[in-house]
Amino acid sequence: MGRSGRGASPSLSKLHRTLLGWFRTRGRPLPWRASSDPYRIWVAEIMLQQTRIATVLPYYERFLLRFPNAESVAAAQEAEVLKLWSGLGYYSRARNLRRAAQQIVSRHGGAFPFALDEALALPGIGSYTAAAILSTAYGEPLAALDGNIARVLARWKAIRGDLRSGGRWQRLGYTAQQLLPQGAAGDWNQALMELGETVCTPRSPRCLECPASRWCRAKGLGLVETIPAPRRKPATVRMRIAAAILRDPRGRTLLVRDSGAHDGVLFSRLWQFPAVEVSRDAEAELAAHLRSTLGIDSTNGALVPLRPAAHAVTFRSVTLLPFLAQVPRLPRLPRTRILAIERVSELPVSSATRKIAAAGRAVGRRRSL
Repeated sequence: MGRSGRGASPSLSKLHRTLLGWFRTRGRPLPWRASSDPYRIWVAEIMLQQTRIATVLPYYERFLLRFPNAESVAAAQEAEVLKLWSGLGYYSRARNLRRAAQQIVSRHGGAFPFALDEALALPGIGSYTAAAILSTAYGEPLAALDGNIARVLARWKAIRGDLRSGGRWQRLGYTAQQLLPQGAAGDWNQALMELGETVCTPRSPRCLECPASRWCRAKGLGLVETIPAPRRKPATVRMRIAAAILRDPRGRTLLVRDSGAHDGVLFSRLWQFPAVEVSRDAEAELAAHLRSTLGIDSTNGALVPLRPAAHAVTFRSVTLLPFLAQVPRLPRLPRTRILAIERVSELPVSSATRKIAAAGRAVGRRRSL
């Protein structure tokens, strides 16, 4: 295809005009595309990591209403940032966002850094995220390379095999940089991402709708469905997590922090119901966990099984097993919270905890009928 910039070949220049024109007329009107504010672009890029656009949109709008700039995030308590992130998953992103905001305020005067090395030094910022932000906000000639863009380029160049092995990712990065049009790096990166997300999809790509199909070697060779090669996925790990919804005579329940080895996986070190991974006898194993961690002897009131819920985290397939237990009093210990079950969502909690709470609220509604 030749090289980008002033020395671009006629074919590459035509590709630039075609794809950028398609993006201007067909690109989705996403809120972060309406601004060149690096803060808004940064927040969007962090939220979009491993998360679908449709899921991100409402979180993005709420987050910016409360935190309109880096200074507001830097000054907030971690719990408040996590609360607005609650349900979005991958909570280390929110923690890193707050830490990065504090560094931006203390070291860069509140503005996202312009230099690539300074951007990469921020928590949670990798090479793709840095390139996406700096090219879009500041026009820096940096090629972004994520899964969508890599798939598009691999099909254009008919690169076979696992894109993450054998030096292919480095080759794709070089190709992406060579293809950058002069003065339009941000729009070009976004156009490639849009093409990968909406047209050049992993399965059943819509080649007839693709504005760049004439430049696609995989299409010409009949290899679109086999490029890129599917990545080898880790084997599914099945887990059973028993959780206790403890209720005192006033109808209140108990949430805890860091109560089990699985906490960082399912509950992301947020507030959660007392829970433990179980193997055979979920009720007995949960009762033992309550005795050892909270000093609660559930034999005074049987653990009543509630409706199980399915949950998935990366390669883990989880069955959540909620149990209801009536207790005379709830323990007041460090890193615990006592509150009505209807108020659980007011705290930063994971989607797994929300599912457990829903089972408890359903019991309460049935009893009130």
